[in-house]
Amino acid sequence: MSSGIAAWGTYLPFWRLRRTAIAGVLGSGGGKGTRTVASHDEDTTTLAVEAGRRALAVGPGAGSVQDLLLSTPDPGYLDKTSATTVHAALGLGRGCGAYDFAGSSRSAVGTLLQGLGAAGGGGGRGRTTLAVLSELRTGLAGSAEERDSGDGAAAFVCAPDGAVAELVGRGAASDEFLDRWRVPGEADSHVWEERFGEGLYVPLAREAFAAALKDAGLAEGDVDHAVVTGLHVRAVRSAAASLGVRDGVLAPDLTGVVGNLGAAHAGVALCDVLERAQPGQVIVVLSLADGADALVLRTTGALDDAQRARIEAGVPLVGEQVAAGRDDLSYATFLTWRGQLRREPPRRPDPERPGAPTVHRSEEWKYAFVGSRCLVCGFRHMPPTRACLSCHAIDQMQAERLADVPGTVATFTIDHLAFSLSPPVVGVIVDFDGGGRYRCEITDVVASELAVGDRVTMTFRRVWTAQGVHNYFWKARPAGKARAAERGE
Repeated sequence: MSSGIAAWGTYLPFWRLRRTAIAGVLGSGGGKGTRTVASHDEDTTTLAVEAGRRALAVGPGAGSVQDLLLSTPDPGYLDKTSATTVHAALGLGRGCGAYDFAGSSRSAVGTLLQGLGAAGGGGGRGRTTLAVLSELRTGLAGSAEERDSGDGAAAFVCAPDGAVAELVGRGAASDEFLDRWRVPGEADSHVWEERFGEGLYVPLAREAFAAALKDAGLAEGDVDHAVVTGLHVRAVRSAAASLGVRDGVLAPDLTGVVGNLGAAHAGVALCDVLERAQPGQVIVVLSLADGADALVLRTTGALDDAQRARIEAGVPLVGEQVAAGRDDLSYATFLTWRGQLRREPPRRPDPERPGAPTVHRSEEWKYAFVGSRCLVCGFRHMPPTRACLSCHAIDQMQAERLADVPGTVATFTIDHLAFSLSPPVVGVIVDFDGGGRYRCEITDVVASELAVGDRVTMTFRRVWTAQGVHNYFWKARPAGKARAAERGE
């Protein structure tokens, strides 16, 4: 059995912003297509959780992960490890390490390489690693950065055996030059003149690509799929045109419909290829960021079974997520969610910072959404409890993770006064499959379209931030395929 990528998962937010909406308000700065937009209750941590859940849904489960690596240029915390929040939400074991990899988007390639290297450890001592690449990008109002960017995440389970794609070669080329930069404390990046960066990136891309193929013992004609990504748009186009690969080899350009996902883009594009590739094919991923990195992967015979298992498990493909997005988000709402438009909040007390001891005592419930089932009568409790509400048995409980259990809306209420960056707040009572009822907030929904009986799934979100502390918990969200069927899509 070979080591490498054993499973993968992606997450693209539900909301889309039409680029024409920007020009409709500002008079310029628009364009064609759409970009993905993380909701007001999403950040790079929650995006990472959703991608990680999908990677672990099929193949090596959460119990097999020995290390979690989270890469993002926009971490939820600086002087705290965001990866530990992802670790808790995914229900990973206490003995699993959790580490942040921040900085520029090149760190994302390093994170994936770290995971692949750990999986292929010598002497049969490889470790199963979950490498997650997460990005939330914005820019000044009306800027190209705002227009062309997007939000999303990709996750890869790198395992010592059972790989669907193995790393067979790699190449890199580095140079120190000023193309894109952002110093600590700034929210927006600065970019140098495009022609300067293009002139430097293209030779670096060719060097890394050639070195990777040489390392793998392959030629340009052996490449079946090529992914070329980077934040420098002109350099990416020029580099892709100069690789010398066959027609039809370059992966579809996703930037027109989801935007440039920065650190997560190469990962999402690779996942899209894995969902369409065949066993025995060669995939090259070329990433331009402060230099160039090229990875050569060869798919294995296990790919067919992995693709089939993902479909049977209902794990959404990249193409399905692209098609499922809702593109009627207003530009004013987008600016509000990004903190660039300060609007009058509801006249209610501001939310309070969650207490560290209280949060830690309820960690399994708050982060992993673990309830309890009575071993005597089978009654399910949410949140977990020691005493059964049905038969009154004491300490006869079995823990149950409910994050991946779907449910049905029993009833709901619309609150126009509760604090939210995206009012109104919609509260639902959910009846979970197999028992259990819980009241929670529902997100990614238009209140007027919600109905009793709608099917929902759970999603990890940031409820609010108070005094610099993020309060994370689980919310319901409409089950995508069911709602699409109801609307006749």
